[in-house]
Amino acid sequence: MLCRRVIPCLDVANGRVVKGTRFVDLVDEGDPPELAERYAAEGADELVFLDITAAPEGRGTLLDIVERTARRAFIPLTVGGGVRSVRDMRDVLRAGADKVSLNTAAVADPTLVSRCAARFGRQAVVVAIDARRRASGPQPAWEVVVRGGRDATDLDAVAWAERVVDLGAGELLVTSIDRDGTRSGYDTDLLRAITSRVGVPVIASGGAAGPADFVAAIRDGGADAVLAASIFHRRTHSITEVKEAMAAAGLAVRIAAEPAA
Repeated sequence: MLCRRVIPCLDVANGRVVKGTRFVDLVDEGDPPELAERYAAEGADELVFLDITAAPEGRGTLLDIVERTARRAFIPLTVGGGVRSVRDMRDVLRAGADKVSLNTAAVADPTLVSRCAARFGRQAVVVAIDARRRASGPQPAWEVVVRGGRDATDLDAVAWAERVVDLGAGELLVTSIDRDGTRSGYDTDLLRAITSRVGVPVIASGGAAGPADFVAAIRDGGADAVLAASIFHRRTHSITEVKEAMAAAGLAVRIAAEPAA
């Protein structure tokens, strides 16, 4: 049985890990390499490092911090923010990333997804989809938002998910902007709408408050992995607590071995 992954997220601005609500009101949470090392020791399956101000500021990824982070955590690392070309992706991989997340640049030029997949393999290409629920319509629908949640697009999130998978994305990171930082639970409707239409792993993001939310994202939303930030940064819940709840619900998880005495 495929193990479900628990993934702490490092949202990085000005070289520091930050966390806010719905992508605003950011609060400093610590040093990226230090947190990465801590989470690896606590049993995280992977890490996601998002340079959240790279796209709005029109600059590249903070490669020096990516490199220092990769050196401290020997688990798979996905890095996103500021990647606009195949060369940019190459540089991020060389800095120590195992996978690269594309978001704003992929919306601007969808062929970036296929070009990166052709060069590095689709297993290395993650497309991040920041989605916001549309206010009108008889059925739930979500629009894609880019540039760190600043700009709406005319893209339907589900249709965009299908398109980028066809272009070569090997994984999707789906964040509900409505739920981000609110601790109101993952948007399982959004997750299910996407997971029912694509054949690649989907990481759930946005809204985790406690272990039960991680279970719901997988059981009800169909997610393959669950990502959270503030509840881990602030030690509201531990990775171990989350995995124990997932295991109790019958989900396969990797339990870290206890360190030798």
